Amino acid sequence: MPPPTGRRARPGGVPFDRMAYNELEVGAPVSAAAFDALAASGERLARSSSLDEALGEIARAAAEAVDAELVVLRVLDPDGFLRARAVTAASQALAAELEGSRYPLPPSAPGGDGVAEALSAGVKRTARRVGCESGLVVPVVAATGSVGSLELYRSRNPLGAVDERAARLAASQAALAIRAFGTPNGAVGAKASPSSLDLAGDALAAGLEQARMADQIARLAAEATGALSTTIWDAEGLELLGSHGRPPSESEREAAVRALADGRSVVADGSLATVALGRPPIAALQLRFSPEAAPNKADLDQLASFGVRAAHALRLSERSERLAGDLERTQALLAVLGQAIARLSLSHTLETAVDRVAALLGVESLAVYLRDEEGRLTVAEERGLDGPHLEVAERLLELSQGPFRARGTLAIDDAALDLRLALVADARSAAGIEAAVAVPLLVTEELIGLLVVYPPRRRTLASDETALLAALSVQLAVAVQNATLHERETKLRAEKEQALAAEQQIGRELASLYDISRSFVDELSLDATVDAVVRAVVELLGVDAAVLRTPDERGDALVATRVHVADERLQSAVESILARPQALAKLPGRRLFRAGKPLVLDAHSAANLGASYELLVPFLERGATCVVVPVRTPTELLATLTLLSFDSENPITGRALELADSIVRQAAIAIDRARLYEQQKSFSDTMQRSLLPRSHPELPGLDVGAVYASSSRVEVGGDVYDFLTLPDGRLAVVLGDVTGHGIDATADMAMAKFVFRSLSREHPEPGDFLSFANEVAVGELATEKFVTLVYVTIDPTNGDVVCASAGHPQPRLVRSDGRVEAIEARGLALGIDADQSYDDVRDRLEPGSMVVLYTDGVVEARSTGGELWGHERLDRCLAEHRDLAADEIVNRIIAECRGFAAGDLEDDCAIVVVKRTT
Repeated sequence: MPPPTGRRARPGGVPFDRMAYNELEVGAPVSAAAFDALAASGERLARSSSLDEALGEIARAAAEAVDAELVVLRVLDPDGFLRARAVTAASQALAAELEGSRYPLPPSAPGGDGVAEALSAGVKRTARRVGCESGLVVPVVAATGSVGSLELYRSRNPLGAVDERAARLAASQAALAIRAFGTPNGAVGAKASPSSLDLAGDALAAGLEQARMADQIARLAAEATGALSTTIWDAEGLELLGSHGRPPSESEREAAVRALADGRSVVADGSLATVALGRPPIAALQLRFSPEAAPNKADLDQLASFGVRAAHALRLSERSERLAGDLERTQALLAVLGQAIARLSLSHTLETAVDRVAALLGVESLAVYLRDEEGRLTVAEERGLDGPHLEVAERLLELSQGPFRARGTLAIDDAALDLRLALVADARSAAGIEAAVAVPLLVTEELIGLLVVYPPRRRTLASDETALLAALSVQLAVAVQNATLHERETKLRAEKEQALAAEQQIGRELASLYDISRSFVDELSLDATVDAVVRAVVELLGVDAAVLRTPDERGDALVATRVHVADERLQSAVESILARPQALAKLPGRRLFRAGKPLVLDAHSAANLGASYELLVPFLERGATCVVVPVRTPTELLATLTLLSFDSENPITGRALELADSIVRQAAIAIDRARLYEQQKSFSDTMQRSLLPRSHPELPGLDVGAVYASSSRVEVGGDVYDFLTLPDGRLAVVLGDVTGHGIDATADMAMAKFVFRSLSREHPEPGDFLSFANEVAVGELATEKFVTLVYVTIDPTNGDVVCASAGHPQPRLVRSDGRVEAIEARGLALGIDADQSYDDVRDRLEPGSMVVLYTDGVVEARSTGGELWGHERLDRCLAEHRDLAADEIVNRIIAECRGFAAGDLEDDCAIVVVKRTT
């Protein structure tokens, strides 16, 4: 790799990526601390007894010398790989990960650049792990070329020139250690180190990586002895169990056969040594050395000792595999139980158990059978079975509960030859059953079912497999019983909840019907009643839309009076479909309607109805339902109610039709009553308005305004007012309120007007007039009826005002400056007690002032929250609008009063304003 621009490459060390160099001279000395650390490691090297121990001392010293967080020393092995032999790291996890890691070294690049190239990718990954941009690599060089490498990593600041020099010193020490303890590539002087073999043997005895023990023995033997390659042969069939280095040749296999036949622990044949592992041998370890490094007698003795430990390790490995298998089966069993307990689902429990047993035992056909309430077996879960295997299972259950009950598990190795299955030979043959292993499922001695495995012919289950099957059957029986009880409880709970929900639904329906019935009784407006009908039926029945059609004025057609759609977004679209009129002459089902029965439309009948229903045909063809319900009295068809559901899963049938019938029966009464009330109101309203003056008097100097506003109720109230010009030129104004509503109140209004017209000319003074009017009222009004009345005279020439009141709200006197005062006139209402006298109250209207008469419906108008409009708001309104004309003032009062009550006046309102202009 080329050096950074403007800097010289330093021999012996190669920094990667963007590692910065310290700006020091090339000849800068190593720091005292670094020198002391490396010197101390040199002293410890002299006392080291193995290459790994020596390399470990060097790695720790190098880390201390350059304050590195990670140091890795690699040694070139016989296969041409740079293998980590010593690792020093702040993180034990990182050290464990890097120990034994290796990178190939290309034979064509034995120098420092070759080492750097071989480690480039790995060093970059490791540098990122420790949080630095790069690492420093220094090759370990001997006379024959590169024999290793030294890697250093530091995240706090980049490794520079001084660190590189310390690293080269450490690399030199590593080269000396490798030379002293023997080169690992088979060069002259490579001998088996007794301490290395001892360490390898200890590692094997401890069970190092037992899952791949043969490969580990071969690798450790090669590294400890410097052998070029190692092979482990199975003693029985001379099969290859493990190897390290190049693959063995056929001649080496034959040499292993001869060595095992020789009987000695170690057999040496030139550069080939074969070690018997165990007595009798369970395997053979074969080592191939270079001709110059053939083992001597001491080496062979060490190998014999190593062979004992290696044999022990192999036996441990075999036992570990058996234990691992048992552990896997146990885990599988626990998994079955865990899932069964977690789910409490019978189907899931059985499915999981069958899947796990099939996988563990390597069988394709098995089943779980459960007993029903009558004691017969039923197939609960099965795999790989066909035909009448249930008949075979019943015979197996009979056998397991008979003479073979004590065994617990019933095994039949060859079903075709076993006489115990002769009674079900045809069923066995048809089901293709060759063998069977059956285990009863028992819960506290109660038989609940049978677990049967159907292996191939003469496939005998091992003892541990049979034990597993028996243990599983016990736990499976408990899990099945728990799941069964849970599902039974769940079913009962669901049925209870369903019944409760049905009761609650009936309760809600009854409550809704009660509310609907009450709203029909309380509501007298025909429009409001019709609106309540369509809303109630949509909300209670859960349909998508409803339309109420009533006869037109001529009675020739049914026209859509109200359409209500559950989803407001579809209102306009559905209205365009349902709002078309229906000719009465073409109305089908009139015979049904006379009997009060609904007509259920299909696509064909809807198409025959013409324009009013033909747009529904596409929806009916896709599963929508449409029902036309008659709304009628015993003598008359008042309307038809059409119900529509677009959802095919929510048809209008059964209970929905019953509820619809209940609603329309009440609706018919409510509509008929509202219609009569509308007629009565129209008549009463016509009579009442005929009693009111058709025009206002026109007197010089006076501006008169009056208004009457009927309530939102159907019945007409008893408010009345009138004007009369007296012979002396004064204006007489009377305003009263008759108790009650309807026709009776209208009649009493007529009487009050007649009294005013007849008595006011003879008794023009307000108090005198009221006294005589009371005598008439006492004689004419029914018991418990009365009339409140206020009588006022205004002189247009001087503005004199005279007022008397019979139980009526006090008139308001509004001054030109905005002050509002009450005229304190009081007296008993007319018609209660005879011989009453009433006092006159006098005042004067200045120009711009006015007197205001009103009924109690004005001040008693209520907001939606129940608050009264009251005298305070009335006075404020009068003061604010005093400069307007009299007609404008009365209209402003009514508008503000109606707005306060949200447009819904509960009582009639009458207002008279007399304003003096000059």
